[in-house]
Amino acid sequence: MIDVFAICAKYLLRSIAARLLVCSLSLTASVASARGAAPATAPSGERRPSVIFILADDLGYGDVGCYGQQRIKTPHLDQMAAQGLRFTDAYAGAPVCAPSRCVLMTGMHVGHARVRGNTPATEPTAALQADDVTVAQVLKNAGYTTALIGKWGLGEPTHNVQGLPGRLGFDYFYGYLKHGHAHNYYTDYLWRTESRVKLPNGYEGTNQRTVATKKVQYSHDLFAEEGLKFVQEHADRPFFLYWAFTIPHANNEAGEQGMEVPDYGDYKDVDWPEPQKGHAAMISRMDRDIGRMFTLLEELKIDDDTLVIFASDNGPHPEGGVDPAFNDSNGPLRGQKGNVTEGGIRVPFIVRWPGRVAAGTTADAPISFADVLPTLADLGGAETPSCLDGLDFAPTLLGRPQPELSNRFLYWEFYKFGVQAQSARWGDWKAVRDPKSESIELYDLSKDVAEANNVAAEHPDVVQKFAEYFSTARTETPQWPMAGSKPPANAKAAKSSL
Repeated sequence: MIDVFAICAKYLLRSIAARLLVCSLSLTASVASARGAAPATAPSGERRPSVIFILADDLGYGDVGCYGQQRIKTPHLDQMAAQGLRFTDAYAGAPVCAPSRCVLMTGMHVGHARVRGNTPATEPTAALQADDVTVAQVLKNAGYTTALIGKWGLGEPTHNVQGLPGRLGFDYFYGYLKHGHAHNYYTDYLWRTESRVKLPNGYEGTNQRTVATKKVQYSHDLFAEEGLKFVQEHADRPFFLYWAFTIPHANNEAGEQGMEVPDYGDYKDVDWPEPQKGHAAMISRMDRDIGRMFTLLEELKIDDDTLVIFASDNGPHPEGGVDPAFNDSNGPLRGQKGNVTEGGIRVPFIVRWPGRVAAGTTADAPISFADVLPTLADLGGAETPSCLDGLDFAPTLLGRPQPELSNRFLYWEFYKFGVQAQSARWGDWKAVRDPKSESIELYDLSKDVAEANNVAAEHPDVVQKFAEYFSTARTETPQWPMAGSKPPANAKAAKSSL
């Protein structure tokens, strides 16, 4: 049985002021280490694994066959699970894109992360800064060649130049910088490092993210080819590829025509609404290209030397005319993108590493995006920055027990004109809090994964422990206030940035 009093006392002892002071000091040392220290050596003389982290955008827990999907075809992801480890209780960093990706990059949960919400790109809070340390920097310092192909969303050249991928550890970048730009699969340009690359797509009117009249190059296909090319060119040394697809995010500016895909493939003749055909076709197209990557790894004879992870940045979306309930995109879970209930934050998470990660296994250990940085640092023989919220779950990957993964609190919040909702998990307990009313809902996930039965009245002691944790879980900042603050003047822009 978890000692609730001991665990909560541990968190209560961390005053916000003390945490900020310690993190400030240790972060300075970590930045110096990540950017200037000698590369770490590979453990035991073995080749360190190359790493491919594949991130889908707005893919629900139930959108993949090995997580229960019945109608959308994902044979290569299902095979990946059969050949590796499938986590059943893995969590994104947040219920929306920008903060979730910030957590993934920095190992800090959303209550401490630099970016805690989807704000317009013009806001300084929308980007990482020079003193942030990313997983790319950590691995690069250990001798890895690093690349981001796809969607970034944590800095752009007009307002947030310090947050550009190339300044935060990525040797190579090709893709979208802004969230709103990434909505458009037929854009007229992408970024390569810090330069624009023109594409032969054309648009009608002044809003280039609305109606594509000349559809020549589909951005996802470009990302697929670029990822394969990067691996081919760097197969002889350890590399880190962050393959951040935009599928199946909608083009929000295109309304019910927002599920942009070149063709409906296997779903062309099914009796579904058009947006649902596009949604399914997107997912199967991504699955196809993931299969191409596995074939390439085998051809290059680096399959056994490559750790591949697949996940999604948050739960399923209701955008572009899509109804998440149509194909049961959130599976048995409650909620969707933008919710701190399980459907908004619990995501598919599959790990494949032949010969090291046992095939056909599952793990119910609760892990989150904050855990990725320390885990990859460990496996890559790199120095792990201090003062992270995440834990190294490499022992779980290698089949060893890790009770400490359950014996801790995990934290999420949803920011929109103030923090609108908070949630936390501790063991099998899940709490959801409304900051305005102070009420806390409590669920036992071991019996109620759908969060249908609020048992707060039956367990006041547990509710109290969550209340104490919520009071210390986040650092207060003017940029990310609690609910009740006035909406920003650019509220409309903030809403469209989802």
